[in-house]
Amino acid sequence: LTAKEDFRLILAGGEVRTRDGGIMGEATLDFISQFRLDYGILGISGIDMDGSLLEFDYHEVRTKRAIIENSRCVMLVTDHSKFGRNAMVNLGNMNLIDYLFTDQLPPPSVMKIIEQYDVQLELC
Repeated sequence: LTAKEDFRLILAGGEVRTRDGGIMGEATLDFISQFRLDYGILGISGIDMDGSLLEFDYHEVRTKRAIIENSRCVMLVTDHSKFGRNAMVNLGNMNLIDYLFTDQLPPPSVMKIIEQYDVQLELC
């Protein structure tokens, strides 16, 4: 990306997680809070049948909350394997999401919540 001249690349500071390259920590949260994003694009470890958005890592949840709080439009990108998958840390509920991009229709209980919160569902 550094070879491209038609845009600027700005990276958040913080601790790089070795297992997946995720950047976490207080420096990351401070960095994110300086911006007002048009789009916040997130993944998720699991979506409970009650619509709870779940993660395994508390630090990752803090980073995602900062992105959500500073984004005009929040997009969640996931695949069908995340529906019904449990994890310990609760990010929040579907009411935090504007768009859900996934490969298959969610289970009926999750569909009901998506409709309740007027989340735009995109199958791709």
